[in-house]
Amino acid sequence: MEASTFVPLRGTYRFSGFHPSITSYSHTRRHCCAALSSASTAAPTVSGSGLTCNFGPQMKPIDEAFFNLMALSPLDGRYAQKVKELQPFFSEYGLIFYRVLVEVKWLLKLSDIPEVKEVPSFSQEIRTFLENIIREFSASDALEVKKIEKVTNHDVKAVEYFLKQKCTSHSEISKVLEFFHFACTSEDINNLAYGLMLKEAMNSVMFPFMTDLCKALCTMAKDNAHVPMLSRTHGQPASPTTLGKEMANFAFRLSYQAQCLSEVRIFGKFAGAVGNYNAHKIAYPEIDWPHIAQEFVTSLGLQFNPYVTQIEPHDYMAKLFHNMVEFNNILADFDKDVWSYISLGYFKQMTKAGEIGSSTMPHKVNPIDFENSEGNLFLANAVLSALSIKLPISRMQRDLTDSTVLRNLGVGLGHSLLAYKNALQGIKKLQVNELRLVEDLELTWEVLAEPIQTVMRRYAVPEAYEKLKELTRGRAVDEESIKSFVQNLDLPEETKLNLSNLTPHLYVGEAENLAKSIDEVLSALSGFKID
Repeated sequence: MEASTFVPLRGTYRFSGFHPSITSYSHTRRHCCAALSSASTAAPTVSGSGLTCNFGPQMKPIDEAFFNLMALSPLDGRYAQKVKELQPFFSEYGLIFYRVLVEVKWLLKLSDIPEVKEVPSFSQEIRTFLENIIREFSASDALEVKKIEKVTNHDVKAVEYFLKQKCTSHSEISKVLEFFHFACTSEDINNLAYGLMLKEAMNSVMFPFMTDLCKALCTMAKDNAHVPMLSRTHGQPASPTTLGKEMANFAFRLSYQAQCLSEVRIFGKFAGAVGNYNAHKIAYPEIDWPHIAQEFVTSLGLQFNPYVTQIEPHDYMAKLFHNMVEFNNILADFDKDVWSYISLGYFKQMTKAGEIGSSTMPHKVNPIDFENSEGNLFLANAVLSALSIKLPISRMQRDLTDSTVLRNLGVGLGHSLLAYKNALQGIKKLQVNELRLVEDLELTWEVLAEPIQTVMRRYAVPEAYEKLKELTRGRAVDEESIKSFVQNLDLPEETKLNLSNLTPHLYVGEAENLAKSIDEVLSALSGFKID
């Protein structure tokens, strides 16, 4: 596995010799410098275990600034601080931690199976000792696993050897060391580790930021529900809306996709080398191993997949990432629209002392947050799409192509998280320029052609559409010409009065009410979390 937070290059492929601290710390790069710099660093909580990952005792930090300069991926360099919440999950450290968790939990499960007499029911003291390996797992432990891997050239086997080494001194556990990794293929461990990584990262990092985006847009919708705005279809002036209603559109769309994401079920398998419990059955033929596997997988907070090959087929990942792509596409649509509204002057951007918009044009305040968000969303979607297309495909009972691809989960989520944060930052800077919105509406009286011809149709005035087309298309239209046209119509006087009093600012239909009702709509879509 790779050593850095996101870049999918294994430690043996990394640069070396540029800095004295690289030799000893290169494969734990950001965790040694960032996670260990604070004993209170947030850590992942594992569903169903009640255990919390601990980055362990402090170690001498490496030169973080140097590594930021040398990082191959901007997620590990320039943007590292903005995506650090994902480091405990998708770093090399994170994967090793979850592998250790699964291996220890499996040994504990074996001790609860009466037929496995060689592993007696563990006392509370033994259980606490084993669970403390997970609770107290530190960067120095991860370094030890990597040291072992240099010899084994196998990352999962290195975890097994590390655990045996860790437990050799315990008189009781030393008797059952060979039951670490019992009847397991590496993918029994890996698929559960990745499943836990994804579930916890989504619940503790991604969903909170998705929720923040929905809430921010909901607030914009309600605050600006009454602010009329000229619509543009095909880039041309169209029937007015309100600024709040347009924000409500995005709030609803994003919330719906986040809800779809939360409904994805993350699966796990534990069925051995080709999914048939072959080794299990030979060793203990009297045990109902499919039932034991189901109990074990669900105890970790994952759904059980009973029909697998050597690998869990990753279909749930494809669904998860496809849904995330949809969420990201909607947010990119929002970024583009807000960018356009800023260009039109509908929004001003609050300035920050010292910031520079252009290196040559001092007056500029560029919409860089929305541009950065949009760019990262497309990078995220490129990776997430590739993952969702490739991962469900594996030759016969298994090939190794998914292994290297899975190492990029953090890349797709990392660029997504960066985009979410940039969009939120951009939203905080926005100020509505109501004068500019009013000005645009004052210049587009032709948009009232729609309501006038619709009322004419109600009263069976012939060729209503054609008459308004003749009045408005290719001609300058103002308040006077509209009102003059209305006065000459064969309509009831009260109807003509209502049309004469209509202005582009008032012609917004139910837009204001729709924007104000967004909380009611979103209440059914709240509480994003994968169970």
